[in-house]
Amino acid sequence: MKLIVGLGNPGRKYEDTRHNAGFWLVERFAARTGTVLRKDAKFQALVGRHEPTGTWLLLPQGYMNASGRPVQMLAGFFKITPSDILVAHDELDFAPGVARIKQGGGIAGHNGLKDISARLGSHDYWRLRIGIGHPGARDLVTHYLLSSKPGAEERAAIDAAIDRALEVLPLVLAGDVPGAMLKLHTQEKVETATADQKPDRPDQPAKDARPDAVEGTEKVEKTEKSRKEGALSGFLKKFLPETDPTRKK
Repeated sequence: MKLIVGLGNPGRKYEDTRHNAGFWLVERFAARTGTVLRKDAKFQALVGRHEPTGTWLLLPQGYMNASGRPVQMLAGFFKITPSDILVAHDELDFAPGVARIKQGGGIAGHNGLKDISARLGSHDYWRLRIGIGHPGARDLVTHYLLSSKPGAEERAAIDAAIDRALEVLPLVLAGDVPGAMLKLHTQEKVETATADQKPDRPDQPAKDARPDAVEGTEKVEKTEKSRKEGALSGFLKKFLPETDPTRKK
């Protein structure tokens, strides 16, 4: 992979809004790897180079619907094909906590992807989709993306998905995208299965309770029951005449 693009809107007004999830991922990767992002007037973006791999990092500094021009300019300048580009972006169709990688496909109404596809003349770039959830109604989407900020629990889930994506990014940079996809998507399934497990019923003994203690209690109860039954039998034999069960009436 020769170019990683993070999508978002510049400025403090938008930095914590859901539409900036792509920015969050690339900014975090740059911070972890010591990659400096500098404003480049020629490309109208924040640009940095991951030195170990030579991969370029790009954060367009126009608004979302103008994201394609910086991608087109940098890709054209360094002769980078769409199949060597990864675009990190927010995904309404995925719940917070989900992150997935795919190549090509539709743009699902995402203005940043729409402009990139138009500028590159191709849909064949890779996408790293970061789930942010959906507000539930189409007319609420704009406010949900650009004005409201995710709550603490929701943001934690998004951050966790970004962390998992960052764990597999070295595989992407090394050219092993299938390996990165397998690891990322498998991690998500494991975490989902773990979250869906139900706790033990409170009226059941704990799994780590001492079995000898339970067994000992049962033995005491059985002994006491036998003692009482024996005493009752002796009392009846003492006061009632013996009968011969084989004798006919």
